[in-house]
Amino acid sequence: MNQFSISQLAQFSGIKPHTIRIWEQRYNALQPQRSEGNTRYYDGFQLRRLLNIVSLMKTEHKVSSLCSMPDEELFRLLEQHHEQAINETDYDYFVNQLISAGMNYDESNFEKIFSHCFLRFGMTKTYEAVIYPLLTRIGIMWTSNAIPPSQEHYISNLLRQKLFTAIDSLPLIMDDEDSWMLFLPEDEFHEIGLLFANYLIRSRDKRSLYLGPNVPLSSIENALKDTKVKNLLLFMVHRDLPENNREYLEELSRIGKGKNIYLAVNPELSEEIKTEYPLNWLFSVADLEKAFSETNSTKT
Repeated sequence: MNQFSISQLAQFSGIKPHTIRIWEQRYNALQPQRSEGNTRYYDGFQLRRLLNIVSLMKTEHKVSSLCSMPDEELFRLLEQHHEQAINETDYDYFVNQLISAGMNYDESNFEKIFSHCFLRFGMTKTYEAVIYPLLTRIGIMWTSNAIPPSQEHYISNLLRQKLFTAIDSLPLIMDDEDSWMLFLPEDEFHEIGLLFANYLIRSRDKRSLYLGPNVPLSSIENALKDTKVKNLLLFMVHRDLPENNREYLEELSRIGKGKNIYLAVNPELSEEIKTEYPLNWLFSVADLEKAFSETNSTKT
């Protein structure tokens, strides 16, 4: 798939369709093509061009000037703007450039942008300000079947590689005093948030047992019998019937009786699956940081 509608370009870039059309009409910013059914569409090169224009909007150049520039000039300006964006913490620039690199299978540029973010901001800020917004945009496209699965997998796996590398750089902690077990329920496969949580736990000198995605409850039960973990952390991302989610959480509460269970979920979904069983809800990185403080205080 290399055909995008104007609404899909808007989702990737954050620029409204009406504005994109104005840029086309006034400045010849993009050149849409026509399908056999005479439907307007944009290819990957046009998407990259739009993302590059958006990435440069906070520079001294006017939008009208950027829209009229050839791609070669935009590339040159991006090279010049790169270090300036780092110094000015222009997070939107990095989000747009990572999407552009991922959509064009440009691992070299993806590596360059990500490494700069990691070194300049640290992993926590990079996740909050760059990775999470990137995943939000990609997620919108994925759920609407507007992004090719190959590109979604490519971007996700590049991010997974970076997180695994960051995790491997941390010391291995074997103390069970404040240990955590991390997993995703069956049929949950989007583990980037869970990987970041694993990084955060390890970076706080806590032991983590990372079971990964798509873990059956029976496996959780067996692991709890064989270990001394104090805290369970899981993410629920995909939508299911509220009664199914409640049933799952009730069974998990039974299996994990006596453990602290932390559930990372968006607020909207949490309202659908409220249960009487004791769960700790996580809606942000700050909530997880607070959980660390609470578990530390119970130790002392």
